[in-house]
Amino acid sequence: MLDVVAEKERVSLGIKQLAGDPLEKAGAGGGAVRKGQVVTGTVTEVNDGGIEVSLADGVKAFIRRADLARDRADQRPERFGKGEKVDALVTSVDKASRKISLSIKAREISEEKEAVAQYGSSDSGASLGDILGAALKKATKKDDADEE
Repeated sequence: MLDVVAEKERVSLGIKQLAGDPLEKAGAGGGAVRKGQVVTGTVTEVNDGGIEVSLADGVKAFIRRADLARDRADQRPERFGKGEKVDALVTSVDKASRKISLSIKAREISEEKEAVAQYGSSDSGASLGDILGAALKKATKKDDADEE
């Protein structure tokens, strides 16, 4: 990219403009990061407000304390350690301010909705625990019958 300032008759060049935008390569498979995508990152900083995560090519993202887990008791940043890998859903990408927001809570909710859609109906009134509990009981009964 070439910036020309006519009034001072100067030309300024920058090497960063030649390298490309790291936000375009930080997503899964080296693609662009998009809202609704699940990404894996490495925890780089833990503080009271949440955790900072490094994605591909050193792109930083932040997970707020309220988005660390679905259960309020697990929304403690100190349960994460530096260097730990986390999977999170991209909730927003602001290219102007170069900020990416992630949410583990949203990923958990999304996965649960997919499981209910795949294995059970929300119309039946059964929760995910009911569905999986029944499947586990069936599997243990089958194992017990095989042992006899």
